[in-house]
Amino acid sequence: MAKQPWKPGTMIYPLPAVLVSCGDQQRGYNLITIAWTGTICTDPPMCYISVRPERYSYHLINESGEYVINLTTRELAYAVDWCGVKSGRDFDKFREMQLTPEKAQIVAAPLVAQSPLNIECRVRDITHLGSHDMFVSEVVAVNAEERLINPRTGAFEFSHAHPICYAHGRYFPLGRIIGTFGYSVRKKKKALPVRRRPDAKR
Repeated sequence: MAKQPWKPGTMIYPLPAVLVSCGDQQRGYNLITIAWTGTICTDPPMCYISVRPERYSYHLINESGEYVINLTTRELAYAVDWCGVKSGRDFDKFREMQLTPEKAQIVAAPLVAQSPLNIECRVRDITHLGSHDMFVSEVVAVNAEERLINPRTGAFEFSHAHPICYAHGRYFPLGRIIGTFGYSVRKKKKALPVRRRPDAKR
């Protein structure tokens, strides 16, 4: 297939569109929409978010050293977009979007009650990159919605929450499962031979 050369850019899509909650009761709670986020280590569990220094939430995270990544769903899509274009300097985003702040297990920043999964993070390092600074963080607690936990396997069934992702300025719902980890190398079960009755016609 023919390819067209483009200038270098951040074209790794799709990405999670998450609501990051930050601040505390003294400084005030805030929400920022982040797509530059991901996993960077399993043991210890670590992740990152990249934030522009001019964003209101940047200083809340920088001062407290804590934040919460709240995964999002189709029902939260409007709030995700609104919290990405409005500033916490001008609005109480929790109140404006009718979202409920909940007390976290460990960090001072609140959870978003309407989010199916909340990941509590503590900043370990800040890397100054250019337009964004990257907060490299350790995951110190996770809060999962009970109705999405499979009672048989204990697995978190995030697909049942209708998650969304972000790609090149657009939000997309994630669709049906097309495979599971390792399915490409998993041995297929051999079909049992069909036994014929002695009197069956051949």
